[in-house]
Amino acid sequence: MAPTDDRTDLPVLVLYNLDRTWPDQDILEVLDDVRCLLSALRALGHPVMSVPIYDADLITPLRPYHHHEYIVFNWCEELPGIPRSSAVVAQWLESLSFAYTGSPPHVLSLSDDRREIKKALVAHGVPTPQWRVYESAQGNGWDHFPAIVKPVLEHCSVGISSESVVTSLDELSHRVAYVLETLHQPALVEEFIDGREFHAALWGNGNVEMLPVAEIDFSGFSDVHDRLCTYDGKNNPNLRHDQQYNILMPASLGEGECRLLEQTGRAAYRALRCRDYARVDIRMRDGAFYVLDVNPNCYISAECTFVRAAGLAGYSYGAFGSRLVNLARHRAPTDSL
Repeated sequence: MAPTDDRTDLPVLVLYNLDRTWPDQDILEVLDDVRCLLSALRALGHPVMSVPIYDADLITPLRPYHHHEYIVFNWCEELPGIPRSSAVVAQWLESLSFAYTGSPPHVLSLSDDRREIKKALVAHGVPTPQWRVYESAQGNGWDHFPAIVKPVLEHCSVGISSESVVTSLDELSHRVAYVLETLHQPALVEEFIDGREFHAALWGNGNVEMLPVAEIDFSGFSDVHDRLCTYDGKNNPNLRHDQQYNILMPASLGEGECRLLEQTGRAAYRALRCRDYARVDIRMRDGAFYVLDVNPNCYISAECTFVRAAGLAGYSYGAFGSRLVNLARHRAPTDSL
């Protein structure tokens, strides 16, 4: 449960991005998610205001609010129209002297590039699948199959489908060409760990806590090409039942397995210098754990695995949001709040 010194009277600005070019359904979903968070924080006692960001101007929407009076709940994934700009949002918040939830600019910037994530994991001795970045379609020198081909600069499974898993050099070259030509960015080729997959929700600073673990259950898929989280699997509600995977919470793990997974997740969290919270995606094969990705800006709607993990640990949605706000409070100017 939340520390006893957490305050529920802190005024909060919920900052979020809303792009007017999105489909109406996407806009409605974001607004529903924001209303849910606002309601949950208010029910706990927090005075809350919402601040939508519609374009690259972050200063004007924040001008009515003083940094000494509010904590910013930073739910702004990017500035509308500017891809991979989460770090820019954090830079503006720092320039305006706001205390805000989540990781600082250098961490968000690093997390936008899978190469940099890999380099940080390797530099800190965190186990991660073997990898290589390709900027041409020739897959020369790669001999670890099955492999998976990912766009370097995307997250949320963008560019990931069953065809991303390859079992030969010809398939690898074809998929790398797809990433280069369609997504206009380098391709990261990674050894495909064909095993159990876990989402580890971690939060805290100094004392990093792992919440109950989610397992992405691929046991119903016999084809190796289907045992992964695809973009459609996450975002297409019209998939047939036999194309959908289950999420098991909490994951069934032995005591030793859970301890090793937690050690691995914490090591990844610290390797990237995450702050407040992050989700670490991990696979297990033959008793060994491998970090696939670290997301310090994962989505935290009421239905996501991170919030569900907090629920299993005893946190309501409001208490979850309040915990993040209180983590940020310790970075607020000492003469405020």
